[in-house]
Order: sequence, then C-alpha cells, then structure tokens
Amino acid sequence: MKKTVLTFGLIAGAIVSLFMVLALAFKDAIGFDRGEIVGYTSMVVAFLFIYFGVRAYRDNVGGGTVSFGRGVAVGSLIAVLASLCYVATWEVIYYNFTPDYIEKYREHAISKARADGESAAAIAEKTAKMDRLVELYKNPVLNAAFTFLEPLPVAAIVVLVSAGVLSRRKNSDEGVRALESQRA
Repeated sequence: MKKTVLTFGLIAGAIVSLFMVLALAFKDAIGFDRGEIVGYTSMVVAFLFIYFGVRAYRDNVGGGTVSFGRGVAVGSLIAVLASLCYVATWEVIYYNFTPDYIEKYREHAISKARADGESAAAIAEKTAKMDRLVELYKNPVLNAAFTFLEPLPVAAIVVLVSAGVLSRRKNSDEGVRALESQRA
C-alpha cells in the first residue's frame, strides 16, 4: 500500500503544485475570481490520481478486489499526501515570493463588495473579517492549516466516488462470473 500511496500521492501533489505555481505566475491576468475556478479545477484534475491509485491498489495488491473501506483508506492517504504537497508549495510561494497576497486579496474582496453595492454595514463587516484573516495568515501554522483545508472537500468527494466505483468483493465477483458463464 505504501508504494501505491507514495506514487499516486506524489503525482497528484506535483500536478496540483504545478498548477498553483502557474496560476500564481499569471495571477494578475487570471484575477482572484477566476483564480478560484482555476485552482479548484486543477485540484479535480490532480485528484483524479486518487481514482487511479485506488484502482492500482485493487488490481495489484488486492488481487482484483478492494472493499469500500480499504478504497477510502487508500484514497484518503493519497489525498493527504497530495494536500501536503499543496501546502508545502503554498508556504514556499507565500513567504518567499508573494507575502502580500492576502493583503491584495483583502483589497479585492472589499472592492468587490463596494462594486456590488453592498451596504456600509456589510462592507464594514467584510473589512473586519478580512482584517482578521490577514492577521491569521501571519501565523505560519494557521496559514498551513487553512491551506490544507482548501483541497479537502474536492479530495473527499473524489475519494468516496473512487472507492464506491472501484470496490469489489470476491463473493459478488464470483456471482457475476457464474452468471456470465451460464449465459455463454
């Protein structure tokens, strides 16, 4: 299981990290709003390797079968490893190349609230929330924790779908084979 998790986790991590680097390199052209779309799309693409990892585990280690629980375990480990690569990449980029990213995001969010015609009270509330976020991001541990949480919803969906689609039990396979042999 270790080899499967390491292989597919590092591939997924490299893909999501590469997309992050590319998106941040072109962040001015992409913009914050489209940046979220690009970011989450890249997570879906990278996390497709969870499916391939669970399938490889099923075919190579499980002898063609894997339970739903084991599929979730393998997929979750791949997702955690890929997410750790994502966090490591973000920490390096954030602290070394774009330390003003969160301040720029703060300004964008407040400007967007103004452009959307939100009330003064709503803008003041948004400003207070964003100021708090800027303060929280100064703490490297919280910064890493927030970054780790970003891909988890996408990863959880892909893990559950992959485990559900790929789970096979020996008994059900034998029953299917028996039906197929009767038809032939």
